[in-house]
Amino acid sequence: MANDQEWQHYPPSARPAEGAPNILLVLTDDVGFGACSTFGGLIPTPHLDAAASRGLRYNAFHTTAMCSPTRAALLTGRNHHSVGFGAISNYSVDAPGYTSILPKSAASVARLLRDAGYDTAMFGKNHNTPEWEAGPLGPYDRWPLGLGFNYFYGFNAAQTDQFSPALVENLNPIRPARYPDYHLDRDLADRLIHWSRVQRAMRPDHPFFAYLAPGTLHEPHQAPPDWLARFEGAFDQGWDAAREEIFARQKAMGLLPDHAVLTPRPAYLPAWDSLSPEARAFHARQMEAAAAQLAHCDHQFGRILAALDEDGRLENTLIFFVQGDNGACQEYQHGNTNYDLYGVVTETPEQMIPKRDLVGGRDYHGTYHPGWGWAMNTPLAESKQIASHLGGIRNGLVVSWPKGIAARGEVRGQFGHVIDIVPTILELIGLDLPKAVDGHDQQPIEGTSLAYSFAHPTAAEAHDEQYFEMLGNRGLYQRGWMASTIPERPPFGDTSGLTPLTYDWGLYDLTRDWSQSTDIAPDHPERLAALRARFEECALRYGLYPIANDQVARLNHDFRPRPLTGEGPRAYPPGETRYRNAAFPEMLPGWQAEALVEITAQDATFPILHSGSRFGGADMVVKGAAVFTLNPTGRPEDRVTLATAKLAPGIHRIGVKFGPARPSEVVMTCDGVEVARAVADKFPSPMNPETFVGAPAIDDEAPVPASGGRLLRLTVTPGRA
Repeated sequence: MANDQEWQHYPPSARPAEGAPNILLVLTDDVGFGACSTFGGLIPTPHLDAAASRGLRYNAFHTTAMCSPTRAALLTGRNHHSVGFGAISNYSVDAPGYTSILPKSAASVARLLRDAGYDTAMFGKNHNTPEWEAGPLGPYDRWPLGLGFNYFYGFNAAQTDQFSPALVENLNPIRPARYPDYHLDRDLADRLIHWSRVQRAMRPDHPFFAYLAPGTLHEPHQAPPDWLARFEGAFDQGWDAAREEIFARQKAMGLLPDHAVLTPRPAYLPAWDSLSPEARAFHARQMEAAAAQLAHCDHQFGRILAALDEDGRLENTLIFFVQGDNGACQEYQHGNTNYDLYGVVTETPEQMIPKRDLVGGRDYHGTYHPGWGWAMNTPLAESKQIASHLGGIRNGLVVSWPKGIAARGEVRGQFGHVIDIVPTILELIGLDLPKAVDGHDQQPIEGTSLAYSFAHPTAAEAHDEQYFEMLGNRGLYQRGWMASTIPERPPFGDTSGLTPLTYDWGLYDLTRDWSQSTDIAPDHPERLAALRARFEECALRYGLYPIANDQVARLNHDFRPRPLTGEGPRAYPPGETRYRNAAFPEMLPGWQAEALVEITAQDATFPILHSGSRFGGADMVVKGAAVFTLNPTGRPEDRVTLATAKLAPGIHRIGVKFGPARPSEVVMTCDGVEVARAVADKFPSPMNPETFVGAPAIDDEAPVPASGGRLLRLTVTPGRA
C-alpha cells in the first residue's frame, strides 16, 4: 500500500503542513556577546557571519546567565524556574523552582514538533537530566529521547573532554572513535550531517528538527593542533586592548547605538600591562586556545550548512543560532589548566605558567583568565552567573530562513529572551500549543514570538518585561528600564557569609545606556521601588524562592535524591557499565574497596577501577602487582600510589581503605595483610563524572590489556564527607 494510505486500524501518522521548514537550532556554551566576529569579536566565525548575512542579527537577546537553566527555557518556552531549573542540575535542591526536573506539563519543542510530524534529533550537550537519573538505571524519561528527540548523540554533563568525550548514543554510553585528529565538534557535525541524509532518504516528505549543542566554549578549551597554530600571537595585545578593538568593531558594524559606551574594567581584574612578560605569554596562549576552539566549531557549522545546501535543503531551513548560553566565564581568579581541580585546590599563576606548551591540547583541561572573559563580553559588565547585569545574560542571536525571511544582513534591537524561540517556531509553522500532552495539562508558554520583528526593524518590542535570577543575582527588565542587584563579589569570589536578600539595587535606562554603564537609582527612587515590587511579584509567580548563592555547598549530593539507596558495602561486577558521579560512592574519608581477583598467569595485567580521568580521580590496576593510585588533581605532587608485591596465580583480595578524617591515611592490603600505607590530604572533585569497574578510563589511550587474570568483583563501602 502507498505511504499515504488511510489505514483502518493503524494509528494515523502526523503530517506537517505542506512546505513546512526544516529547523536547525544551535546553542553554544559560555560564549560572550563580543567573542565572535558576527557580533564584532576578534574570533573569526565566517560561517555564522554568512548565516547572518542571509538573515538577521539580534543584539538585545538574553539568556538566564547559566547553562542548564538557559537550555530548559530554550527547549520549553517557559521561564527556567517555572520548569524546575532555577540553577544548573548539579545545584538542585528540594524547592519547586530548583528540582532540575522538567515537568510533564512543559513538553519540549522537540516533543511538540515530533507530534506534528517532524523527525527530531539532538547532538551535543544535555545538561537537563537530574543527576540521580543520569546513571545506568535511568529512568530515561528526562533523557533527550524522553523529551521528544528520536535520536541523541552527545554527552550528559556540564562539560566533557573534546578529545575523549563521555559519549552517549540514544540511551547507551559509548566510547569515542580513536583516530589521530578526532575532536568532538567535528564528530557532532559528522553525525548531524549523516542523520539528516538518512532522514531525507527515508522520509523526504517530512521536515526535520535538529538541535546542535556543542560543548564549545565551556572549559576545557581544546582545539586541533592546526587550529591552535592559526592563532599564534593573535591576542598578544591583551584583554584591555582587545576590548577596545571589539568595541570599535561593534560600533562600525552598527551593532551598538551611538550612545553605547564601553564599561570600565572592574577593580578585581588586573590591567594587562601589570602582568609579568611570562604571565602575559601564558594568558595570551589561553585565549588563543579558546579562539581556536570557537573558530573550529564555526567551521563545523559551516560544513553542516554546506551539506544542507548540497542536498537542496538550506533554502527552506529555519536556523536559530544562539551564540552562548550565558556570558563568557570569569569563574576562576587566574584561569586554570585543569577544570577537575574545582572544589579541590586553586592553581596559582606560578604553577600554571610553566604549562604554556600544554594549553589547548590533550593534556590541558582549563580555561582562560577572567580578564579574557571580560573582553569577550564587550562592551558589557559582569559575566556568566551574574544575572543582574548584561554581561551575564546578553548573547547574540542569528535567525536565518532564506525562503521565509526577506531581510538580509539586518540588525534587530527588540528585546528577546530564550523563552521566545519556542513560540516563534510554533507561529511560523502554524502549530498551536496542545492543551495536554500524554494526559498532562500544559503550562502556558511564557515567551513571545519574535516573528513580528522579521519584516519590521523598528516595531515596538512585544516582550517588554522579563525577570532574571541566578544564584542570588537578580534583575527586572521593563520597557527599557533595568533594575539590578549589585554583585557583592567577583564571579570567582567566595559566597560564604553573603545574604542575597540584602543586596543593594541599581537602576539603568537601557534606552539611553545600552551597555548598562551608569546607575541612576538615586535620581529615580520611585521607579526603582516599583520595579523591585514587580520583581517580588514575579518571584512569587514563577517560584524563585528560596533565593540563595551557596553553589559550592550545593554540590553535596545530600541536597537531592541519590541513585544509590541503602547502606553498607556494594558489590559491582566488572564490565563496560559507566557510573555517573552520583551513581558510584564518592571517594571521601572512610571510603574503602576490596577487589576479588583471579590470577591465572605470571605478570597478569587488567583494570580493576577507573574513576574520573587523568586530570583528577583514582584507579586500581593489576600490572604484575596490584597498584592503586589516588590522583585528586592530576598533579604529581598530590598523587598517592600504593602497590602490592607481584601477585602469584590464584584468588586474591586487594583492599584499599581511607581513614575517617582529613588528612586521611590510605592503607592497602593483600589477602587481609597490610602491604602499603600513605597519607592523602586531597580527594577528587565531586564533579569527576565517570567511573568504570573492570574497564579502562575513557581518556586512557594506552589501556592496560586484560591478560593473565581478571576481576571477579569489586566491593565498595561509601565514605562520609
